[in-house]
Amino acid sequence: MVPTGTYRLQIQPAFTFDDAADRAPYLAALGVSHAYLSPILAPAKGSMHGYDVVDHSRLNPEAGGREAFDRLSAQLRAHGLGAVADVVPNHVAVPTPARDNAQLWSVLREGPGSPFASWFDVDWSVPDRAILMAVLGQRIGQVLAAGELSLDRSGDEPVLRYYDHVFPVRPGTEDLPLEQLVDRQWYRLAHWRVADEELNYRRFFDVDTLAAVRVEDPAVFDATHELMLELVRSGDLQGLRIDHPDGLADPRGYLARLAAATERDGSSAWVVVEKILEGDELLPTDWACAGTTGYDALQRVGGVFLDPAGAEPLSTLYADLTEQSRPFHAIVEEAKREVVEHGLYAEVHRLVELLAGICHDDVNLRDHTRRGLHESVVELLVAVEQYRAYVVPGETAPAEAVAVLDHAAETARTRLPAERHDTLAVVVDLALGRAAADDPRAAEFVVRFQQTCGPVMAKGIEDTAFYRWFRLSSLNEVGGDPTRFGTSPEEFHAFAGRLARDWPATMTTLSTHDTKRSEDVRARLSVLSEFTAEWAEALASWRELAAEHRSAELDARTEVLIWQTVFGTWGADGPISADRLLEYLRKATREAKDHTTWTAPDEAYEAAVERFATGVLGDEQVLAAVAAFVDASAPAARVALLSQKFVQLLMPGVPDVYQGSEVVDLSLVDPDNRRAVDYGQRAQRLEALDAGRAPADLDDEKLLVVSRSLRVRRDHPDAFAGGDYSPVPTSTGNALAFARGPVAAPVAVAVTTRLSVSLERNGGWGEHTLTLPEGRWRNAFDDAVHDGGSVRIADLLAALPVALLVREP
Repeated sequence: MVPTGTYRLQIQPAFTFDDAADRAPYLAALGVSHAYLSPILAPAKGSMHGYDVVDHSRLNPEAGGREAFDRLSAQLRAHGLGAVADVVPNHVAVPTPARDNAQLWSVLREGPGSPFASWFDVDWSVPDRAILMAVLGQRIGQVLAAGELSLDRSGDEPVLRYYDHVFPVRPGTEDLPLEQLVDRQWYRLAHWRVADEELNYRRFFDVDTLAAVRVEDPAVFDATHELMLELVRSGDLQGLRIDHPDGLADPRGYLARLAAATERDGSSAWVVVEKILEGDELLPTDWACAGTTGYDALQRVGGVFLDPAGAEPLSTLYADLTEQSRPFHAIVEEAKREVVEHGLYAEVHRLVELLAGICHDDVNLRDHTRRGLHESVVELLVAVEQYRAYVVPGETAPAEAVAVLDHAAETARTRLPAERHDTLAVVVDLALGRAAADDPRAAEFVVRFQQTCGPVMAKGIEDTAFYRWFRLSSLNEVGGDPTRFGTSPEEFHAFAGRLARDWPATMTTLSTHDTKRSEDVRARLSVLSEFTAEWAEALASWRELAAEHRSAELDARTEVLIWQTVFGTWGADGPISADRLLEYLRKATREAKDHTTWTAPDEAYEAAVERFATGVLGDEQVLAAVAAFVDASAPAARVALLSQKFVQLLMPGVPDVYQGSEVVDLSLVDPDNRRAVDYGQRAQRLEALDAGRAPADLDDEKLLVVSRSLRVRRDHPDAFAGGDYSPVPTSTGNALAFARGPVAAPVAVAVTTRLSVSLERNGGWGEHTLTLPEGRWRNAFDDAVHDGGSVRIADLLAALPVALLVREP
């Protein structure tokens, strides 16, 4: 069953399975076919997101457990809805206390002799054969001297206690003196700063509290997926969203195993993967899935509403304000290098040790030094431009993977001295599986190298470089490229046509739990591409008015981010609250790692940021100036906001609506985007619209567009889920139009406005037309009827900047 539309719900202690069940009538009225649930298995206590699973055999007890989930399933079925759930195959939590993860607890107690030792990707070859638990606030000797570590025999088994942390004791060591006991465990307690350099288990990115699991082992796959597969077989779930498959040893093999496990009556469950496609990268065609979770669509849809003519003036303005003229690619290189050499040092070290062993034992490779191998690995990781090159040990590397690594090698060679070029070539050959084929360590290197590329991309670009460069912050989005400024109608039609042909049931999205700004904040910011002169003038005025709040410590780039954020999040009630803005800025500045970091906060710098932000929000003269600019740009922002949502809902793929975003949602990155949603107010608005009330504001307009578009998709599933896509000719580039359904007799035509500022400056729609296919067409938003043939765009878009024309029988 392919959904016609999904609605994302964040399951957590504050929004339980029963809370989700209460929303079923509203979701059915909205027009989706499936509720899309964030991870539902038991996570670490208090988890707000669920990606830190501790028990695969239970549903989230803090969300109500199995009984509440069964009530949710019954409610969804009663309203004609299904469910899709998030699956986290790559990692589990290292919780506090550790005993909350039974498999991890067993391995910590029994080491490689534990029946669960095969679950975790641990390097047991380290000198003390111990899993590094880097949780101490100071070095182990200081902790022991201070008496902060103690043996507790009061429970079922003796345990070591360190404040909230509890660890098992290796059998037979409980009677040793404490210092010896600590030294004899299958884990090594260490200062938290040790982790980045000596961690010996694979983790999720650079998060020590998320340990990778080896789902490539069939027994581990079965154990970690048993409950989820049971829910699929019972019909409680109809689809799965796979979190970060690039972190797995064998993404293709995992998806094939999942497809086989969910097969029923000749077809498998609908599965989409959280895969970030960089640039023109394509999803591997041999993956058994319906497509991605939609970051590729997000970038193209948002680009349609950007004016490429704004790129150069915004670049000049940013350089003038910040005295920062370095291109973005240079900032990316710098950030990725920092991540490779510091945050992911342990992962790089493990790669180098593999290489050193392979080369030492092969007489033909023996003269490549450890230092040379290290330098080559670093430069290759920095130069790789995708999350992964898909190479499977024992198979000839596909041409696409060879091209990715050859291109990276070309770049790496320019950064290495000539005497390292031969070593680099060896590393590339090993990464592509073209050397030392008989050495099992070579196969391990193939896999581990690919598993390291993703964290370098994510931590280097999305979690560092994106917080250092703010020409237009709406482009600094997951899977995006801030240097790609705009998508032409022709480019969008080509992209959408390819989705319809190759991945018709993929997911599309504009907001997720991971996006750095909600779709509506990005839409607001996108109009700056058409207001470049006005934006420059406004910034100059605001900066002058706010001079008294600015201290010398404040970095100009951070100030630019603050102004863009205040503008982008300005709502109907005025500016963002101080607590939300300050929480966001704390995250943004620490992720940038320029002046302050999570591990070494700079109190003086953070105080300067806080003084400026709170000063701006408390200055009536400044706020009045910002409000005037918001009002002046509001008509263009309305067009962009409604139009991009409309395109996402009607283009090829299964559209997802992130919780609450069916009306205007001006959220920032997590946790701001997990704020409570007022469903009562949304339901009242929808009831009033359904009763015939005209939209009262932009919230109503967006809700009208979302609900009517979803209902049309639900009523005509064959035209959308797997249906054809064809561009509809228009006489102006300010309109984007396409048809869905059979090319000869389409069922629906979508028409939207783009770049409304230039449209207005050129005199509006005037006599511009588009050509409707033959037939009679009813607009789903106002019930107006139009005949096929040449139609004035002004007549179609008189009330809203979008029109959804549905063929009359």
